[in-house]
Amino acid sequence: MIKSKLTQHIVIDVEADGPCPGLYSMVCFAAVSLVGSQEPFYGRMAPISDQWVPDALAVSGFTRKEHLAFHDASETMKAFVTWCGTISDERLISWSDNPAFDWQFVNYYLWRFAGHNPLGFSMRRIGDLYAGYKGSVLNSQGWRNRRITAHDHNPLNDAKGNAEALLAVILEMRGG
Repeated sequence: MIKSKLTQHIVIDVEADGPCPGLYSMVCFAAVSLVGSQEPFYGRMAPISDQWVPDALAVSGFTRKEHLAFHDASETMKAFVTWCGTISDERLISWSDNPAFDWQFVNYYLWRFAGHNPLGFSMRRIGDLYAGYKGSVLNSQGWRNRRITAHDHNPLNDAKGNAEALLAVILEMRGG
């Protein structure tokens, strides 16, 4: 019963070649359904800007040459919208380790390249849920030790690990 109520939740992770969308480009991102059997979404996109920060791009593990050869952002974001439609008939609730970073890219890219954002206007932070659960705004990192999949800046692995930890925290909060 608990898991069936979580079918509309997804966890997203983004890698980019700079600190903000428009000026810089998303390199790749992934989304994982919190529960259910849907395959995760993983997309890579060619740059939309000539600006890039070498150290930021290096985090993704790709070179500029590889990044330039990725799919068009419009194609990737439209495929993501289609994927979102397979998760739930209800509005999706999206989560992230760092929505201040991840959400700005996902929201910008969806509006620019898909013409709308099926995720609405907000994203939730896993650390804030955990801090509230533990009753301390200073305790927002402890959820991370519940990851099973290693955090390695591959957005698919990071989204999976964050989803594993989020589900573990939610189940713990509910006494299960």
